[in-house]
Amino acid sequence: MLISQVLGADGQVRVVAREGNEARVVNGTQSVLALANDAIANGQTLGARIAELGLGETVDLDAAYAEGRMLSPITHPDPAHLHLTGTGLTHLGSAQTRDKMHAADKPETELTDSMKMFRMGVEGGKSANGKAGVQPEWFYKGNGHALVAPGEAIASPCFALDAGEEPEIAGIYVIAPDGTPTRIGFALANEFSDHVTERQNYLFLAHSKLRPASVGPEILVGDLPRDIRGTSKISRDGETLWEKPFLSGEDNMSHTIDNLEHHHFKYDIFRVPGDVHVHMFGTATLSFADGISTRAGDVFEISAPDFGLALKNPIAVDEATDPETLVTVASL
Repeated sequence: MLISQVLGADGQVRVVAREGNEARVVNGTQSVLALANDAIANGQTLGARIAELGLGETVDLDAAYAEGRMLSPITHPDPAHLHLTGTGLTHLGSAQTRDKMHAADKPETELTDSMKMFRMGVEGGKSANGKAGVQPEWFYKGNGHALVAPGEAIASPCFALDAGEEPEIAGIYVIAPDGTPTRIGFALANEFSDHVTERQNYLFLAHSKLRPASVGPEILVGDLPRDIRGTSKISRDGETLWEKPFLSGEDNMSHTIDNLEHHHFKYDIFRVPGDVHVHMFGTATLSFADGISTRAGDVFEISAPDFGLALKNPIAVDEATDPETLVTVASL
């Protein structure tokens, strides 16, 4: 089952459930978050709760997308309580691109920190017998204010040196009243990053990740397929500039999903009841690795058959501010 959020003609949010090609409104709920909390309160799975609430009118999701009415598949009434985070070096082959970015000053016989981290994941990134494996690289991207809806422009700040896509799978979670992380499902994600800034120095990774991200349009409810084969594409002026397949799912990863989840939610601050988490699991495919430099107006498109509609976002560049102008702080 796939679920999404669509803005109706009356301006109200509709939760839509889709099986195959039939998409219908879920009765009696105002958001995916409300639906998830309702299921938790009733001790039901999402599928069971949707079945009990029933389905109403059909929805043309393609038309809603084209008309700009497709919303992010998860939102929070207070965006500060939605957390965007991620992990890196989690996929087989993911170290190759990163290693190239940070190997310039290393002797050929000396491993980069990226390669060391990757090897740690390959050797110990899988949980076993109820025990966690090695922790992955982890980063913070922002909160709900940085979440961009499908179809909307992803804005690159004036000081950015690059505007690059990262096609990933994200886990979507809400924290239950008792503090239990509860997974709603999985969605496509564009973990938008600044790879030129990161390449300058590995310690700039945190800066390179503080960018918007887009997720959806639909959430896959249930287990994550073990072998995901998708496509990442960039278009310019209506023509394909770059296109490449990407792989995800545990068959193509050095870490298990439960291990990545453990090392995020082991922190008490990430188990605050009512909070929403969008946690991105990494990728091994970047256009940056193929020498692509994007610009305003280019369109990212990330797709995979199991996840419904493709995630599309044009690029915008914030040129309203001079990047060298000092941000001043007022004193009280």
